[in-house]
Amino acid sequence: MSAVNPISESNILSFFHGKNIFLTGGTGFVGKCLIEKLLRSCPGIKGIYVLVRQQKGLTPAERTEKLCVSQLFDTVRATNSDFTKIIHPIEGDLRSPNFGLSTHDEEMLIEKCHIVFHSAATVRFDEPLKTALEINLLGVKKMVHLCSKMRSLQSFVHVSTAYSNCNRQCIDEIIYENSFEPEKLLSAAEWMDEDMLDLITDRLLNKFPNTYAFTKGLAETYLASHAKHLPIAIIRPSIIGSTWREPFPGFVDNYMGPSGVLAAVSC
Repeated sequence: MSAVNPISESNILSFFHGKNIFLTGGTGFVGKCLIEKLLRSCPGIKGIYVLVRQQKGLTPAERTEKLCVSQLFDTVRATNSDFTKIIHPIEGDLRSPNFGLSTHDEEMLIEKCHIVFHSAATVRFDEPLKTALEINLLGVKKMVHLCSKMRSLQSFVHVSTAYSNCNRQCIDEIIYENSFEPEKLLSAAEWMDEDMLDLITDRLLNKFPNTYAFTKGLAETYLASHAKHLPIAIIRPSIIGSTWREPFPGFVDNYMGPSGVLAAVSC
């Protein structure tokens, strides 16, 4: 009996071959690791378009170049020294109308994009509610609007959190109804200033421990009611630590939260 090469038979490889991907949150830890994994495991990908904003005096192109020289990409670099030609920075900002996309970039994504990974979010637990709503909920609303116009969309993956329903004792792999209608909260956040929202934040959160989990749950509720026409998947990762094995053990780009604790214990 002849041996079967699992790589050549992979449905995942076949799915990603020749595809164009649009990714938000590509400069964050999860986004970086996702880009590396896609490039290393699916060499047939046509293009990865990453939404990047200007930050600390660096242009989107400069930030993307800085990303690509990271140690994280050493394995990819060893097998494909031209991998940077696959990664295309798209200037934009999650908080800007229509992500701040230029007409050219928006039309290009609508015409060419097959797969969307929406990983961008504010993960600060103490983020003011107004900001958390603007990024974690309104950002999802904008992405649904954009994806709805994409002519060749085959998959829209939204990165949520395992704590999006942490107000419940038992959590199944379903989308739960929320006590609040996401659209009404967005409308309220438009006319209420940050100080006014801060006064009622604790009452709104109720059993939620922070604005991060609260707005992530709202985003899931929004997707359930407004993205039924899209080929969508919601991923709920737990606490994010360093890499386990791929592309090498122990990679982490900051020492905040559990990563810092583990690093201190290991010393």
